[in-house]
Amino acid sequence: MPVELDRAAFEALVDRALDEIPDEIAALVHNVVVLVEDEPPPDDPDLLGLYDGVALTEREGWMAGELPDRILIFRGPLLDLCDSLEELEEEVRITVVHEVAHHFGIDDERLHGLGYG
Repeated sequence: MPVELDRAAFEALVDRALDEIPDEIAALVHNVVVLVEDEPPPDDPDLLGLYDGVALTEREGWMAGELPDRILIFRGPLLDLCDSLEELEEEVRITVVHEVAHHFGIDDERLHGLGYG
């Protein structure tokens, strides 16, 4: 049975997951905004998160004046996936780390190998 959690409580889980990222890694994340969306794009309804931006490994020089990269965390699929609050917390943590890793240029294959798939 899917977990039910209001938006504010879900956003608090995302905030906690971000707070758990080690300071030395978090300090390297620049010009990125993390947003909670209720649902993913209709063409990928099972998507849990999405990194929308240019990975640090792909950037050429300083991108002054550019809009921030975005990490989107999709509340609906995560709630549907999980049967307990503890499972939801872990899936949110994995999803946040997965999307932050894309900011650093780590691809899905490598993330799956590390257990963040």
